[in-house]
Amino acid sequence: MGGGEGCEYLNRVRSPRTLLCPACLGTAQALSSPSLVLHSQHTMAFSGKWETESQEGYEEFCKLLGIPDDIIEKGRNYKLITEVVQNGEEFTWTQVYPTNKTVSNKFVIGQECDMETIGGKKFKATVTMEGGKLSTSFPKYHHTSEISGGKLIEISTTGSVVLKRTSKKI
Repeated sequence: MGGGEGCEYLNRVRSPRTLLCPACLGTAQALSSPSLVLHSQHTMAFSGKWETESQEGYEEFCKLLGIPDDIIEKGRNYKLITEVVQNGEEFTWTQVYPTNKTVSNKFVIGQECDMETIGGKKFKATVTMEGGKLSTSFPKYHHTSEISGGKLIEISTTGSVVLKRTSKKI
């Protein structure tokens, strides 16, 4: 999960439910095992603390969401800290925003869960994973996250407006 950059098997077999890795189990057992066994490099791909390195489309995206100008200004050069704890398909995703507001969402891939927006709005969502990308719909936008080249890449889209945030591991 999370890209499988170092796992030749997962690079060849790109199904969203390809979670059995012959490197861990042996080919015959991997193909017949009903249990969920994750290769260690895939289980923790998102885990860690991440700090914003760059963002594109920030102001236009925030304005479209109705975020006040003073908050947009505070966040323009803010180094958003994202902390992810991943245990297989279970995640705790925490972000500290420029208003000193902390939002923490817990979810399991493929299961409906309760989530919260930065504005405190609670909603139900299901986070999916396909090809190493986490994907979910918030009330006003669609969000994806992936690990690419050792960076956390988050893309939020509403209509034709796209916010792309790239974070480095700290």
